Amino acid sequence: MSEIKVTGQKRLVLVSGRAHPQLAIDIATELGSELVHTDARTFANGEIYARYDESVRGCDAFVIQSHTNPINEWLMEQLIMVDALKRASAKRITVVAPFYPYARQDKKGRGREPISARLMADLFRAAGADRIMSVDLHAAQIQGFFDGPVDHLFAMPVLLDHFATLDASTLTVVSPDMGRVRVADIWSQKLDAPLAIIHKRRDPHVHNEVEVREIVGEVKGRTCLIVDDMIDTGRTIAKAAEALKQQGATRVIVAATHAIFSGPAVGLLQSDFIDSVVVTDTLPIPEDKRFDSLTILPIAPLIARAIHAVFNDGSVTSMFDGAA
Repeated sequence: MSEIKVTGQKRLVLVSGRAHPQLAIDIATELGSELVHTDARTFANGEIYARYDESVRGCDAFVIQSHTNPINEWLMEQLIMVDALKRASAKRITVVAPFYPYARQDKKGRGREPISARLMADLFRAAGADRIMSVDLHAAQIQGFFDGPVDHLFAMPVLLDHFATLDASTLTVVSPDMGRVRVADIWSQKLDAPLAIIHKRRDPHVHNEVEVREIVGEVKGRTCLIVDDMIDTGRTIAKAAEALKQQGATRVIVAATHAIFSGPAVGLLQSDFIDSVVVTDTLPIPEDKRFDSLTILPIAPLIARAIHAVFNDGSVTSMFDGAA
């Protein structure tokens, strides 16, 4: 029998689902790597199949998938891809979900409700994931739902770079609701600008509907920068922008990480109350959902840096200077 040689070299494998292939390509390019081709297909009855075209035995695998509509199909595809890697003897499997699925269902607001964000973590673990990487979780507590390391990345540095040229003397950072105050407060410190908070009321029986009650903070004659983690239907942002303009704000700029853009979002975001919208490409934004006042910033460099740090057993936290 020949002597066994121990090389000690790890092998990086990047694979992607079909939801947002361009993001995966951009991440691979940033890493100077290539995606391992996946034979992924959907059968006539809706079942999903996935197989890798080369050996992944002993590799450090990163499964990239953006959970856009139809979210349940892309979630199932990622779970199946993780399962295929586990059964093909990958050494470590990291789920890269830039937009964490079901993140808004992170607690029980009323009786007999699910905690679906926890269910997602359990599904990833059961499929064979060792680690999860995501960007701007809707609630930080989701990190505790997964029984393993969770790399919580923050898009704030990417967005802050874009807004570095704003005049801080006339700028006010606005939290669209009480739940985002902590993040907005960090923005206000970074931009050296005061903070305003919008108090809103949401009917628990009616989804995606919101009523603005009052604005706490000085916004008259100022440029207001609304910061949020996601824009879904756009109703919350549109109501907030309208309230700010009615209180005398001269400009309203919206900054968000995840551009879900469901239903009426594109029309609402082009209202006279909103001057510009800045998002990242954690989710695919098709041409019919793009408009003149929309700016899309690339998130691939941030995710690539995090993947590089994890692969080389480096620190992901140090990427954010302890800022979030």
